[in-house]
Amino acid sequence: MEITPTRSALLESRDERLVMREGYRFLDEKRLLLASEIIRQFSRYREVMAGYRNRHQQGVAALADAVTLHGWHDLQVTPVGDAAPVRIRRQERMFFGVLLVEPSGLESEGQTGREERMTGQSQRRCAQAFGLMLAESVELAALSGNLHRLLAEYQRTERRARALEDVILPELDAAIHEMEIRLEELEQEEAVRVRLGR
Repeated sequence: MEITPTRSALLESRDERLVMREGYRFLDEKRLLLASEIIRQFSRYREVMAGYRNRHQQGVAALADAVTLHGWHDLQVTPVGDAAPVRIRRQERMFFGVLLVEPSGLESEGQTGREERMTGQSQRRCAQAFGLMLAESVELAALSGNLHRLLAEYQRTERRARALEDVILPELDAAIHEMEIRLEELEQEEAVRVRLGR
């Protein structure tokens, strides 16, 4: 940084350094809060994924039972009905400028038109199991999107914080130090001139 060594330039540089340090502290705190939210979202993702895997196993077992009892042909021609097996609502919130989507009210619709037209209990069990899988897959998708957006924001914040910490602040500190030395030298030269002038 080439800055003319004057008292006003030195004061401006010190003020700028103070603002940059405040900015760095904010970014550092933001990093911690983003990391905390990433951990929270990832823990929820793992929890939902465990439930999804369990539901998947139940769905596969229910499908196997239905195929054993009714055969592929009967399952393929079973009327599907009009209603979806789950009702999905979602809430959105902002976290440091990052959109977080949180599905809420993921629940089975219960006995839909499809289930009433199913002749066997195994067919109904199969439909319910895959309906619950659908609900959990929606939450997994929302959590996955949240994690990707949070990670992208964390990486941006990390780059900015590192740039301040490793490049901009050290350069500014060096410039201020250089200015202080040069101003001190100028003051000493002025003092010598005053003495010699007498």
